[in-house]
Amino acid sequence: MATEFVNKIHPEYPQMIYEALDTLQQKEGSNKSSISKYIESKYGNMNDAHSKLLTYHLDRMKQTGELLFLKNNYIKPGPDAPPKRGRGRPPKPKTTLPQGTEIAAPKPRGRPKKDPNAPPTSKKPKPTSVPSDLAPVSKTGRPRGRPRKIRPQPPQNGLE
Repeated sequence: MATEFVNKIHPEYPQMIYEALDTLQQKEGSNKSSISKYIESKYGNMNDAHSKLLTYHLDRMKQTGELLFLKNNYIKPGPDAPPKRGRGRPPKPKTTLPQGTEIAAPKPRGRPKKDPNAPPTSKKPKPTSVPSDLAPVSKTGRPRGRPRKIRPQPPQNGLE
């Protein structure tokens, strides 16, 4: 059986893949299993490494742009197909503006710069720390913030 496979002359995998895509002629493209079934039906039983080789060649052809991979299907790119927009994609074509149009300055990013001609602002003096007894009380009557810890007073000599 191994000698039968060696004696058969098979074309290269990319050629077999192109042939399968041309023969299957599906509008959305063909998935890997349909391509594999076509190759096996045309060239007979393939060896055990067939699925690995097919996967390798499909991935390589996808990376080089020989095939497009959309919705789990492989498609031959046509002349009217839009350019691939992924890593290393070509930039979008720029439209030319008519003569006489002025381009507005782009919106600045980040915090605006200080005006050097503006008068210096006076800094607010820090309020002096006020003891908690004299701290301003809010509208509810309770002081703001977390209450202070109160140390328990030790019992006095025998007066309990």
